[in-house]
Amino acid sequence: MSETYDVVIVGGGAAGLSGALVLARARRRVAVVRGGAPRNAPAEHMHGFLSRDGMPPAELLATGAAEVTSYGAELIDDVVVGAERTAESDYTLRLRGGGALRARRVLVATGLRDELPELPGVRARWGRDVLHCPYCHGYEVRDQPIGVLGGAESGALARAVHLALLLPQWSDDVVFFPNTMPLSESDRARLDARGVRLIEGEVARLVVDDRLRGVELADGRAVPRTAMFVTPTFRANDDVLVGLGCAFDADGWVVTDATGRTSVPGVWAAGNVANPAAQVISAAGAGSTAGIAINGDLVSADVTVLAR
Repeated sequence: MSETYDVVIVGGGAAGLSGALVLARARRRVAVVRGGAPRNAPAEHMHGFLSRDGMPPAELLATGAAEVTSYGAELIDDVVVGAERTAESDYTLRLRGGGALRARRVLVATGLRDELPELPGVRARWGRDVLHCPYCHGYEVRDQPIGVLGGAESGALARAVHLALLLPQWSDDVVFFPNTMPLSESDRARLDARGVRLIEGEVARLVVDDRLRGVELADGRAVPRTAMFVTPTFRANDDVLVGLGCAFDADGWVVTDATGRTSVPGVWAAGNVANPAAQVISAAGAGSTAGIAINGDLVSADVTVLAR
């Protein structure tokens, strides 16, 4: 801690690396603490990222890491386990491996984790043929027999119905399994209007061998399916933001402005830790926007000091 970084970025995914690229090119002293498994690690390819469509997620991160280090940013393979404000405008971030980093500004880009339905077969095929985002994976399962699993918690059923209404864009064989949740007459009418079939009854498991084969219900019925969409619960990896005292909204997500600035001076958040709907390309854009804002904030702070 003999030197202070202009910015420490917590998280080395698309948002964190994009912020680092902007800041390193602005000739800021930047460190990226990139410990933790990427959310999209189970997926073989990512989609919807212009010029990078179909690239393996790990390849994107490796390419991004090489780019930011070429401009002088430092990559630290560790995990931030705590952070606190230690001066009027400085922060100390403690590392799991020991030691700490001092920063004038902090960008948190730690993403989120998907809590999957506790149903046999879901975790085994997650990110392959058990999916959650039609814009990420719908084209790859086009024209296949697709299933959608109804949610088991408050709000999850509405998200599952929304998924089922979207998926006929990619296949004319979509089956919705409400599972244990009751469907309203309005939902039934909307699903019927989109040509989505309903198969009611409790789902016992997904039938899996080398790949997804279908859905087995508790009464023994088996419904062949080669792709299944589920609605995980999104949990932000927001311990650092909580520890710094950032404000959160009624749904439990950190409050930010359009640049990612939080309620705590000098602290920004970008990517899935702040926006559960962000795809890889929008997370990268949010990181870039935050990086630009952070550099401007540092310039303003320096001008204020020098003008006194």
